[in-house]
Amino acid sequence: MDFFAQQARVRGSSRRLVVLFVLAVVAIVAAIDAVVWLTMGHHAADGEPVASNLPLLFASSAAVIAGIGLSSLFRIMSLSSGGKAVAESVGAVPVPPDTSDPQLRRLRNVIEEVAIAAGVPVPDIYLMADEAGINAFAAGYSASDAAVCVTRGCLDRLSRDELQGVIAHEFSHVLNGDMRLNIRLMGLLFGILVLAIVGRRVIWFGGSGNRRGGGQVWLIGLALMVVGYIGYFFGRLIQAAVARSRESLADASAVQFTRQTDGIAGALKKIAIFAEGSTLQVANKQEVAHMLFGEAGTFNALFATHPPLLQRIRALEPGFREEELARLAASLQHPTATASATPIADKPAATQGVVPGMAMPSALPAVLAGGAVVGGTASAPRFQRAASVRQAMPSALTGAVQQPESALAVMLALATSTEAALQPAQRRIVADAFGDDVLQTVQAFNGEVAQLPPMARLPLASLAFPALKQLPEGRQQTLLVALDALVKADGRVDLNEYCLARLLRLQLKEASQPRRAPVDGLKKLPACRDSLILVCTIVASGGCSDEASARRAWLVAMQQAFPGEAIAWAPPPAAWQAPLERALDDLDGLLPVAKELVIQSLVGAIQADGVVSVEEAELLRVICASLHCPLPM
Repeated sequence: MDFFAQQARVRGSSRRLVVLFVLAVVAIVAAIDAVVWLTMGHHAADGEPVASNLPLLFASSAAVIAGIGLSSLFRIMSLSSGGKAVAESVGAVPVPPDTSDPQLRRLRNVIEEVAIAAGVPVPDIYLMADEAGINAFAAGYSASDAAVCVTRGCLDRLSRDELQGVIAHEFSHVLNGDMRLNIRLMGLLFGILVLAIVGRRVIWFGGSGNRRGGGQVWLIGLALMVVGYIGYFFGRLIQAAVARSRESLADASAVQFTRQTDGIAGALKKIAIFAEGSTLQVANKQEVAHMLFGEAGTFNALFATHPPLLQRIRALEPGFREEELARLAASLQHPTATASATPIADKPAATQGVVPGMAMPSALPAVLAGGAVVGGTASAPRFQRAASVRQAMPSALTGAVQQPESALAVMLALATSTEAALQPAQRRIVADAFGDDVLQTVQAFNGEVAQLPPMARLPLASLAFPALKQLPEGRQQTLLVALDALVKADGRVDLNEYCLARLLRLQLKEASQPRRAPVDGLKKLPACRDSLILVCTIVASGGCSDEASARRAWLVAMQQAFPGEAIAWAPPPAAWQAPLERALDDLDGLLPVAKELVIQSLVGAIQADGVVSVEEAELLRVICASLHCPLPM
């Protein structure tokens, strides 16, 4: 499956459905206008001129549009803090970073591994503790303010591979940009429903007492209520259609992402087998139904937010037959059931054919290339490598990044040089920005950071992100300024230093302003030609020891991006940071299919010499984050 092509196709379908949503609002306005004209308008009478109804109809239209718009805006603003607000609205509780519960610990490990493999920050993690159904959702405006929420049923019923498949499905929603659309659909539906609620109130007002014009008010209230509920009905239909198209993409993306079908298919089969299925008990489940992994309850097919279970399973396993569910159910009831029915005993992915503490550079080709699916299953080396990176981190550091202040100190330690000549100046920078107490904490972490495998530096920053988001905004800004000063203390900026500072700045900015997160771009690749040439030049130069090798790598990228064109090579500018940032911002405005070509070109340049360095892998991770793309498979 071509991730970007499928993504573009489904997004195009979703845009058409959103246009239908807008047309539904226009129809609502027209219907209300018609009732207002009938009840309050000027009509022709014998021998009398007809006054214009335009001012009345204009006022009616403005009032309805304002009512829907303001109500929708109110609901969207109530979710302005992103995924956290949506999770808490359904009664979910945050999973503590230092939890000792083995099920919750496994959940955190799986989510952290998927985040490392995808090249996105670790999201906030929530649990719906009272829900026995197997379900989950991801919410937020972008990867930087995302929250992943799972039910207790996921923890009790699913094996590690199945849980990983569900989490990968939810991460696909994050990477596909579905979350912003989901929140806006929630707001628009709420706005339409408010019309019906207002109509009920108006009916009561018009029917109470003998006010003059009460009949007209009553009719307008009835129209608001009827049209509001009809509009809500069709809005739900459109919302369900949008959700079904997005769910199909998320299933396919999760398979490409994990490189195996058994996990997500196994989770879907268990939903079909167990009595609870994916049903939720929470009162406002319909509001988040379009975000969920499975159906929130039993709905008419028209309102189904997901394709039928068997259809989803057969899309993953074409030869699957319904009678196999009965055999699977019997095997799960057997007292000697396999480990797939006892998720607590599952081994972590890092132990499945991967030696803990393995040298990080050997993992790089797999991280970039992923695994191949054979017969529907795979060892998923991408996630094994991510798990090995996670395990290779010293426990002192993984524990420290769970709390805001100690996470801040670890990030400063990551940016501190091991060169003795630079350390006095860098200590002054830290002390001036945060004081002597923080400086002492940073120095205490320096030894652990020095032992950190190079490939684990940015993944450690990803693990620290949930804690860093909790810092006051002013302290976040001070951290970013201090990081810039630390990396420039020697008068130059190498790739490792740049990648850490750029990644944190990008993600913290988006987390602090979730509703301003970038949307899908519309530009085609020729419009960003110079930007891509510059980025490829910097990537090729950063991964090669001499200009001739860099030029060869750059030419590989150019032939993929602009085949047949004669483009002159020019070395990157000495002060490359600012031009690179402008180029990345420009490329972020590309269409998804154009971004695919950008990533392919960069991977071509990186792999041109047959060696993938840590610096190249880290730079690719930062570029993908800047373009809001997953790391290439």
